[in-house]
Amino acid sequence: MKHLLLVLVMLCSIAAIAPAAPPAATPGAAPPAATKAAAPPAAVAAALKPTEVDSLAQLEKAVARDSSKAENLYRLGIMYLDRDRPAEAVTVLGKVYAKRPKDLRLLVNLGAAHDALGRGEIAQRLYREALEVAPGDSVASCRLASSLYAGGKHPEAIDLLRSVIQHSPRSYCAYFTLGVAFADAGIYRDAIRMWQKVVELAPTSPEAISAQESIAVLQKFVQ
Repeated sequence: MKHLLLVLVMLCSIAAIAPAAPPAATPGAAPPAATKAAAPPAAVAAALKPTEVDSLAQLEKAVARDSSKAENLYRLGIMYLDRDRPAEAVTVLGKVYAKRPKDLRLLVNLGAAHDALGRGEIAQRLYREALEVAPGDSVASCRLASSLYAGGKHPEAIDLLRSVIQHSPRSYCAYFTLGVAFADAGIYRDAIRMWQKVVELAPTSPEAISAQESIAVLQKFVQ
């Protein structure tokens, strides 16, 4: 569980990454949903539409001409993050951080970029800074919980997720991550129950798609 990370596509209008779908189950093996359901997918450059490639190139040129515009830097950082280029995202978003250290969206996404590079402690510091800006924010809390879990701080992560659900019962990111934790612990029925809640709360979200596929995998192990 070195890379457990909630990465969601514009989750609650903040994040810009989607969770990867789990691979097919192998009989006799631990369900892959336990370790892969919340991992960031690698962007496939060949799958990018020409307009997407053009927009990235255009934004890179705009930033090269004038790097003083924080919003352009932020958008470029998100594009890098969305294309699985976290090192470049950290560089660009770090420049925005110097200008806007209290920007909630920036803090969460910069944390996600560091998490993708395996820099959990830095990511957790940024998520905590985000929670200082917006106490109780469910996205920052989910990201922090996921990062804590990936770092082996399981009880703290689970307590945080339960707190999120208690205060924000429609926070499907918390149910999603809690499902990952349950699956990882071999508590498959509870994992399925958490992911079913994700589908109920946000049926069209990327998390729900991943949850449905993970449920299908786990059901083979609980029947």
